[in-house]
Amino acid sequence: MSRVRGNAAAQALFRSAMDGGTLHHAWLLTGPQGVGKSTFAREAATSLLSEAARDPGGARTRALIEAGSHPDFRVLERLPKDGKPDAELARSITISQVRSLNPLFATTPSLSSRRVILIDAVDALERSGANALLKNLEEPPAGTIFLLISHAPGRLLPTIRSRCRLLRFEPLDREDMAAALDALLPEATPDERDTLIRVGMGSPGRALRFAGLGLEKIDEALQRIARDGDRDNAERVRLMRALSLKAAQPRYEAFLDRVPTFLAEQAPYRSGQALRTALDAYDDARQIASSARALSLDAGGTVFELAGVVARLARG
Repeated sequence: MSRVRGNAAAQALFRSAMDGGTLHHAWLLTGPQGVGKSTFAREAATSLLSEAARDPGGARTRALIEAGSHPDFRVLERLPKDGKPDAELARSITISQVRSLNPLFATTPSLSSRRVILIDAVDALERSGANALLKNLEEPPAGTIFLLISHAPGRLLPTIRSRCRLLRFEPLDREDMAAALDALLPEATPDERDTLIRVGMGSPGRALRFAGLGLEKIDEALQRIARDGDRDNAERVRLMRALSLKAAQPRYEAFLDRVPTFLAEQAPYRSGQALRTALDAYDDARQIASSARALSLDAGGTVFELAGVVARLARG
């Protein structure tokens, strides 16, 4: 579990349960997306299975898990539609996927006395699938540990939550974010890394979505607009031209995500009417970005409008 950055308290709690012989049969790993829950769950599964199998160092166990061939480790996750690897993922984890575990539970673990089931994320379970899972949590098969990842635990059945031990993951601090991005993006420039740390908001996974898109240039333009107001629309027009091309679609999507968070970042440094201006701008930007996606609005017009919302900060 040493590969996981940050959240030392959560990692220590789980390790203490392992070492103390008080390991609960079901763990609910909660927290924002992209903070390392899935990485931790796979590392925890490796530790659980390697120690039970007396595999010092866990090399054999890790190799089997990474090859997808460990007989005592199973992952349930959303699958590509129509079975095509490059297809869009299905909206849900189906009840048939949950039921596919039943033959496994009818036998004893193969390599040790323990098996691990990872569900990533349990929020994506169909209602019927959640009810089927609940039966296994209520009467856990011998030696089985469930690791359930949840980005929104409030959406889960209360009966599922009540049968799990909670393991809460928090956003990473700047030092851990920097270390994570150094490992994940060793070729990033210092300016890009600093921008990704800021827009990642404590989530390396979120930061990676913006990597390689030149977001630091977009941020520089937003800073100028917020400071000077862009009275002649020159900055807005440059952004519109740069982000409305078909080839710029990934950068345009990043822009839609970035503008509301950029505005939210300004609020702590304001008070009075200036604060109200920033908060109103944030609300408007979220609505515009949401509508742009839902209604497939013109990219150029949307960029121009969002940049205009940022320009209000100069007046505030």
